[in-house]
Amino acid sequence: MISYTESRSVRFGDRIVGDGQPCFITYEAGPTHDSLDSAKALVSMAAESGADAVKFQIFDADKLVADRKQLFSYDILLDKSTGETETVEEPLYDILQRRSLREDEWLELKAHSDSLGLAFFATIGFEEDLDLLVRMKCDSVKIASADVNHLPLIRKAAATGMCIQLDTGNATLGEIEKAVDASCAEGNERIIIHQCPSGYPARLTSINLKIIETLRQMFPFPVAYSDHTPGADMDIAAIVMGANLVEKTITFDRCTPSVEHIFSLEPDDAVGFIERLRDVEVAMGGARRILHEAEKSKRDMIRRSAFLTSDAPRGTPASGLNIEFRRPGTGLAPDVIELFSDAVLNKDMAAGEMLTKDAFINA
Repeated sequence: MISYTESRSVRFGDRIVGDGQPCFITYEAGPTHDSLDSAKALVSMAAESGADAVKFQIFDADKLVADRKQLFSYDILLDKSTGETETVEEPLYDILQRRSLREDEWLELKAHSDSLGLAFFATIGFEEDLDLLVRMKCDSVKIASADVNHLPLIRKAAATGMCIQLDTGNATLGEIEKAVDASCAEGNERIIIHQCPSGYPARLTSINLKIIETLRQMFPFPVAYSDHTPGADMDIAAIVMGANLVEKTITFDRCTPSVEHIFSLEPDDAVGFIERLRDVEVAMGGARRILHEAEKSKRDMIRRSAFLTSDAPRGTPASGLNIEFRRPGTGLAPDVIELFSDAVLNKDMAAGEMLTKDAFINA
């Protein structure tokens, strides 16, 4: 295995993906559009929701699918209120054809994304698709999990200098190492490794969020989570596990009878999804315990201080005082009063008064 430069962050356009940065949120629109108009509408939806990037899929179905009758199985949502679903099959060729756009349409879509301040990238299937991304001036390209062992394509992608986002799907750790090495051998360590569960939607048993920790230990690159489940639960968990990037599919209607819509975010959910992830990031805080002034003030109100239970004249040694510990904790705390054992009162004090360090001589 090649020795990597130790860097847990990657520059992606004008943003940085990595530790110490907000989670980079990509909205995937590749499988849920069926025309330039719907693709542009999904880009607008992603921008309005506050996403960092939008992703598509550029596959030439005529070249990729040798058997046009090869069936692909997935679930569709029949009723949102009941959650009723149905498993359907249709030719993979037909699915990919629905997502096909002409080169001029891809260029228009990229320009639309640029105008909204969204980073734009795509999963590609062939070198010609990669060349298109270069002409579109994309800063990142994604390699599908099915192509994790397509080392010639990975090398070609790495040679462009673009950030390589590597889906791992059902790949072994050894295959991931080979794919990463293929990119590094081309001098490209701008790599983001995705944990991408299989299934549409993914089965809980296939998600394996703990692999995020393994990937972080194995590689000095940002680790991402590509989600194929409804809602935000798995994405929140992924962030807690250390994911630097989250990819989530969006749609206008989860009941659309096509692949991936069933677990996608609708417009009303897309904003809330990002807000929930950002809330989790804030709540996670940092590795050090830092108390804010408001927390310190509240803490003092519920902690205890030493209070006299009987009158004590000036000169009484601290060891001779009758005390008990009561709220608030703005005086001498139980773990501090022992430090004053050799001190004496510098004034007369009455029962019920709180002891402070100013009450003692030689304090």
